[in-house]
Formats: sequence, structure tokens, C-alpha cells
Amino acid sequence: MNSLLKNSRLVAALMFVFGILVGSIAVGTAQAYQSRMVAARANLYSARANLNAAVADKAGHRVAAIKLVNQAIGEVNAGIAAAR
Repeated sequence: MNSLLKNSRLVAALMFVFGILVGSIAVGTAQAYQSRMVAARANLYSARANLNAAVADKAGHRVAAIKLVNQAIGEVNAGIAAAR
């Protein structure tokens, strides 16, 4: 009976460790996919399309805004890549 109890505790301990490992992998995967960053990038692409479609004569502000949006897209891409 004592041997059975030891085996049960060993099995329970191994199951606990296995659960921790599986949980850690699941959390790592959830953190790797950044839905908010992906959504922000889609919004930036939309903003850039709207700026490109806007009337060009804006005293250089439209062109400056496009450059800043392009820079923001680059930063978001870098942030997404860094989370992997």
C-alpha cells in the first residue's frame, strides 16, 4: 500500500509539472500574437490610404503625415516581431 501511495504522489507530481509546462507554452503563444498591434497596423494602413487619397495641397502637412504613418507602421511591425 505504501508503494502505491508513493506511485500516486509521483504521478500527481508529474501531472502537475506537465500542466505547468503546457500552460507556459499556451501563455507564450498567446503573448506572441498581439491582436491589438495587428489591429493598430491595419488602422495605420487605412489612415495611409486615406491620406494618399486626400487632396494634395495641404501645405506639406499631408506628405509629412504620410511619412509619420509609414514610420509608425515600421515601429508596429518591429513591436510585433519583438514579441515573438
